[in-house]
Amino acid sequence: MVSDVGIASVGELLVELVRMDKNSHHLTAGLYQGPFASGAPGIFIDQAAKVGGRCIFVGAVGDDAFGKVILERLRANHVDTRLIRTLAGVPTGSAFVSYNEDGSRDFVYNIARSAATQFGGDTDIAELAAFNLAYLHVSGAALGDAGMCSKILGICRALHAKGVRISFDPNVRKELIDSPDYFAAVREIMGMCVVFLPSDDDAEALFPGQSLEAFSPALFNLGIEHIVLKRGAHGCRVLSAGGEHFKLAAHSVDVLDPTGAGDCFCATFVTLLASKRFSLEQVLQRANAAGALAVTKIGPMEGNSDLAIIEAFLDMRG
Repeated sequence: MVSDVGIASVGELLVELVRMDKNSHHLTAGLYQGPFASGAPGIFIDQAAKVGGRCIFVGAVGDDAFGKVILERLRANHVDTRLIRTLAGVPTGSAFVSYNEDGSRDFVYNIARSAATQFGGDTDIAELAAFNLAYLHVSGAALGDAGMCSKILGICRALHAKGVRISFDPNVRKELIDSPDYFAAVREIMGMCVVFLPSDDDAEALFPGQSLEAFSPALFNLGIEHIVLKRGAHGCRVLSAGGEHFKLAAHSVDVLDPTGAGDCFCATFVTLLASKRFSLEQVLQRANAAGALAVTKIGPMEGNSDLAIIEAFLDMRG
C-alpha cells in the first residue's frame, strides 16, 4: 500500500452507456451497456484511491439512480465523497459513447443541464486545504463549460496560493468546448501546475507542429517539473526539468474500451510520484501498465487496477 498521500480532483461526474455494435454513430436503435460510473476526473480519483491515495472529490450528482451508481463506486474504493453534492430535481450527467471500426468515437453528452456542472460551495476550499493534499488534479475536459471553468480556476488559484501542487491533464475535448475563454484557462492552469500530462492530440492542439523537445523549455520556465506525454499505442514519455528522460513502448493488450485509459494513467503517475516510493522511471512503468490494463474491460472505470494487479502485470510482462 502506498503511504498516506492526499489527492484531490474536481469536475464532472457522469454515468456512461456504451453502444455494443460499432459504426452506429448513435443514429440507429441498438443495445447499450451500462450505466458505468464515469467523468474524466471521477475516473482519475477512483484510480488514485485504488493505488493507495487518500482521496477526496469535489463534484455533484443528481438524486437519482445514476447518482447512486457513481457515489457507491467511489465510496467502495474509499474516496471521500463529502464534497460531492446530491441535488434534488436535477439529473445526473450522462455520456453515450459509440465506437467505430477506425478507432474513433462518437459521444452524446448531457452535462450542461445536469448536476455535473453544479458542484462547489463556500466550504470546499477550506475543506481541501485541511485535507493535507499532495496534489490537486485537474482534467481539462471540464474547462470547456464556462461555469465549471470558473469554479475550477477559483479552486486552483486558492490552493496554488496555499502551496498545493497541481497536476494537469489538458484533455482537450473539442466537442465540449463552448467557452471562449477555454484556451486561456488551459494556459493559466499550465502556469500553476508542476506535473503536465498531455496526450499526443493535446500537444498538437496546444503546440501545433512542435515536438516535445521544442515546447518543453517554455513549460519548464513556467515552473513545470515533469512533462508526461501519453501516446496511446505508441507508449509514453516523461521529460523532467532536471534532465531525466524516459520512454516506454505500449503494452500489447486486447482493447475492449479505451475510454478512461489516459485518466487511469494520470492517476497512477501522480499518486505514485507523490508517494516517493518509486523512481521516476518506475512511476512511468506503473502508469503505463495501468493504462494498458484500463482498456481491457468495457466501462471507463472497470479496468482500474490496484498496485498489486499492476505489479503482477509487470512481472508477467518481464
